[in-house]
Amino acid sequence: MPPTPEHFQGKSIVEHLREARMRGMMASKEIHGTELPGSISAGADAAKETAIALLILWILSHHLAFPQAKLFFAFLLFSCGWLIWKAGRSALLGWARMERLHRLIEEERWEIEHHRAQERSELVEMYRAKGLQGKLLDEVIEVLMADDNRLLRVMLEEELGLTIEAYEHPLQHSAGAALGVIATLGLCLLGEWLSPSLGLPLVAAVCIGAATALAAKLERNHVINALVWNFSVAALAAGVVHFTAQILFG
Repeated sequence: MPPTPEHFQGKSIVEHLREARMRGMMASKEIHGTELPGSISAGADAAKETAIALLILWILSHHLAFPQAKLFFAFLLFSCGWLIWKAGRSALLGWARMERLHRLIEEERWEIEHHRAQERSELVEMYRAKGLQGKLLDEVIEVLMADDNRLLRVMLEEELGLTIEAYEHPLQHSAGAALGVIATLGLCLLGEWLSPSLGLPLVAAVCIGAATALAAKLERNHVINALVWNFSVAALAAGVVHFTAQILFG
């Protein structure tokens, strides 16, 4: 039975496989990055965002003459709400990603149950591209088509590029984000306590640099480039707040 145009939507098998692989890549892409495990990316992002948020609050507190005695507790209260938001958001983003993966799995399962001839054609094309021919190709296809569970796993991995075991649970993302917030908060508050004049900005800069360098190194990106860009954006954000507050409040 030849492949039906309804299944491939007028595309060749190769074009269909290329499109399927792209769908798999989009569904499996890490929320906080494309190569790092989600928990590490979530932690690094949370650390940088917490540092810049505290730095902006510190700048505003000085321009608004916020009482020094209450500043420490203001930072602490802000960070409690920020911690809940960052951890919760990472978990929700992780769940959304898992839902996309589950939807692709169910779609592929349905295709296996209702379009076996087309799935066979896709398998033949994929394994022919790997160099299999003749009797060996036929034997491999027959073995894979004989077990729906094995066929589903093969189609997920070969057609969509998914490896289910490699994806972290959303709660791991949440834990990574929470750890990034807590670590940065603790260090920044320590810096504020030791040196109210410059302690927090200096510690915030160290946290941004450390999180950026760690993420860049694990992703095998250029660490110096990542540091320059992250520090530039952080300095721009802090500078805009500082100079705007200076104009508004004198």
